[in-house]
Amino acid sequence: MADELLLVLSTFPDVATARRIGRQLVEEKCAACANILPQVESIYWWEQKVESANETLVLFKTTADRYEALQTTLRQLHPYDVPEIIAVRIEQGLPEYLRWVSENSPE
Repeated sequence: MADELLLVLSTFPDVATARRIGRQLVEEKCAACANILPQVESIYWWEQKVESANETLVLFKTTADRYEALQTTLRQLHPYDVPEIIAVRIEQGLPEYLRWVSENSPE
């Protein structure tokens, strides 16, 4: 496969925000797909103390070529000061699915 594929993770304060931003990123072809996992509990350091929050996790599938556009748009739309945006290279998967991701995240 010619395109390097990525799985990008980001958390949001609620499902409505995740859905709105996820839809926009897919519509703008920054990602082929956005899977919304509505309930995760996050425990983290913020401003010198441990915090916890219920959040919504979104898994975006995209190409390395589209990552910069995804990150830029996600940062602009995201309500957090420092949003979680983590990209992991997809090493293996069903070839037909990976081809679909590549075809639906065109530059």
